[in-house]
Amino acid sequence: MAKPDDRSDNAEKISNAIQNTKQNIAETNDYLDEHADEISATETRQLKHKNQKREAAISGMADELQDEQ
Repeated sequence: MAKPDDRSDNAEKISNAIQNTKQNIAETNDYLDEHADEISATETRQLKHKNQKREAAISGMADELQDEQ
């Protein structure tokens, strides 16, 4: 038998995901600041691109959070 669909904690889960993603962005930026002279231009570009994708994900999650509230 299928479990009932319980979405009572979706807003909390989305909020946690947003916070975790923001933390990952900050940690990546700190890493880039500390190791800019030690890493290749390719790696720097990849990390910056990854942060751009994270920013887009936060935007989507924020929209989802608004729908849940």
